[in-house]
Amino acid sequence: MLAIAAPADLDRGPRDTKSGTERMCVVFRRVRPVDELIRFVLSPAGEPVPDLKRKLPGRGLWVSASHQAVAAAVKRNLFARGFKKNVKPSADLAGETDKLMLRGVIEALAMVAKAGQVVSGFTKVEDALRRQAAGILIHAADGAADGIRKLDGIVRQNVDFGAETGAFPIVTLLNSNELDLALGRSNVIHAAVLTGPAGKTFLSRSQNLVRYRMADADIDARAKPSLTHAVPDTAPSDNDFAD
Repeated sequence: MLAIAAPADLDRGPRDTKSGTERMCVVFRRVRPVDELIRFVLSPAGEPVPDLKRKLPGRGLWVSASHQAVAAAVKRNLFARGFKKNVKPSADLAGETDKLMLRGVIEALAMVAKAGQVVSGFTKVEDALRRQAAGILIHAADGAADGIRKLDGIVRQNVDFGAETGAFPIVTLLNSNELDLALGRSNVIHAAVLTGPAGKTFLSRSQNLVRYRMADADIDARAKPSLTHAVPDTAPSDNDFAD
């Protein structure tokens, strides 16, 4: 059961932000679990900054975890009203929050790679999928459609994949340069996180970023969004190829 916090705009600090607590979104004036919101605190310079890990000191203001909601909070001067101070957020706070969340996804993938739980390159990824040793499939956002289609087809053919959740996670948030940065190698188009708990943080941060980019005032944040495209229904051609 969720612990319902008082519907004030500001919390009492990071100890008041444990998972399972609910807070009020200052934009939509709806009480939601903190996992579906972004906490903002004031920096030493007096500017609101996103506290994505909910650990920064000071009282926090909560906004629904969507680009639209953060942009609306800036436009409607809700940070100044909530903090009851003459604070001036960056005009592109929504975009800056997106970049910070994206950096968190890249850092999480880098940690999994350092633990030796990531394979990359079409052949190694294909092998991991066929052996059902992969827990998460990753495509570069700028990857060629033919290689993506072939690997997705392998996922589709392995009906045991994702049996517990009903879907095998396929992440296409990162472009090839960002995958290179995360994995410490060049020209990464396809990668896979091996099965096990190592990829949990990477997957969670990826889901949060998808929600942030896609959610709007009418979306129920409790419905987890799809990470990427749907796995195709058509079988791959013999002419499919990739890196």
